[in-house]
This record gives sequence, C-alpha cells and structure tokens, in this order.
Amino acid sequence: MSFMQFIRGLRRQPESTPEALGDFIARRGAYVAQKTVIDYCKVKSGRQEKALFSDADFQTALEHCRWQTYIAALGDVTALAEAWLRPHAQGREAALAEALAQLHDTALHSESPPQDSRQAAATAPDALRRRLAEYQDQAPYPANHLPLMADGPLFATLPVHAEQRTGETPAIRGALRFHMVSTQQEMERAFDRPSLAVNLCR
Repeated sequence: MSFMQFIRGLRRQPESTPEALGDFIARRGAYVAQKTVIDYCKVKSGRQEKALFSDADFQTALEHCRWQTYIAALGDVTALAEAWLRPHAQGREAALAEALAQLHDTALHSESPPQDSRQAAATAPDALRRRLAEYQDQAPYPANHLPLMADGPLFATLPVHAEQRTGETPAIRGALRFHMVSTQQEMERAFDRPSLAVNLCR
C-alpha cells in the first residue's frame, strides 16, 4: 500500500443516509445560531465579557436569542440542503422536500424549547413546507444567495440594544451568511449527493 492510498483510507467516506443528514441539519442549525450570536456578543462586550456573560438578565436574553435564531436557522439549513440535492431528484422534488421537512421536524423536536420560544417552534414545520414548495418553483439557491429566515429573529432578539449596534448590521449579517456558506461546504464534503438524494426520495 502506498502512502497516498493509506491517507485516502483514513479519510471519512461520504455519507448517504437520511439519518446522517438529519444529524447534520440539527448540528449545523445549532452551530449557525450559536456562532453568530455568541461571537458577536463576545466581540461587542470586549473586556467586559466575563461580567456581561455572568449577568442573569443578559443570560436570559441571550438564551431567548439563541433559541429564536436556532429555530429559524434550522429551517435555513434544511432549505440549503433542498437546493443542493434537488438537481439529483428530478421528478421527485416533492418527495425530497417532504423527506427533508421530516428531518427538520425531528431535529426541532429533539429538545423542548423554553416557553417563550414554543410558538415559534410550533409554527416552524408548516412554514418550512410552504417555503420549500415556493422555492421549488425557482432555480435552486446557492448558499450565498439563499434568503435567510434567521436574519429576522436574530436582529429582533440580539441582547444588545439596537442603538448600540449602529453601523454593525452588515457585519452581523455577513457573519450569519458566512456560517451558511461554510455549512454548504461541509455538506459537500460530508455527503454523497446523488446517493443521498435517491435514499431520501424512496
């Protein structure tokens, strides 16, 4: 065995099961929300980070923001997966959308949201299905152009007053977009797209 063959053997083989994609959607939805919210708050607090993150009121507001952003980001990651997989599901687009919606629902219901986020969680499954049906009438969106539903709740619930965020909207929005683009890149590395599309549409 050559050295290159050995290295290739160490590389993880691309996944092709719906279960693996469901885990990915759950993990990346959480990652996108967590990184966007926490990183911004850490940068914003600067030297006061320890004091701010120890404040009970801030923690309550932060948790609310994370949940609201996560619920929406989970839908964004699912929509991203639909766009990425659709070219390999011609004639089975509706089946693909429903299979992905079910993976989304499983991820969403894997943890119980706090009381103030339960309404958003309750309406998310139907909203996602309408969204995917609407998107299937259009060409698939790449990650850098996909409309991000997490944008709204992120800005509505960030635990930093809007007056203290003047001029920072492009940077916050750019961070959210960056994490979605990196999610597509991770998906491309982790999955066998044609096989995964077939398995989802069965």
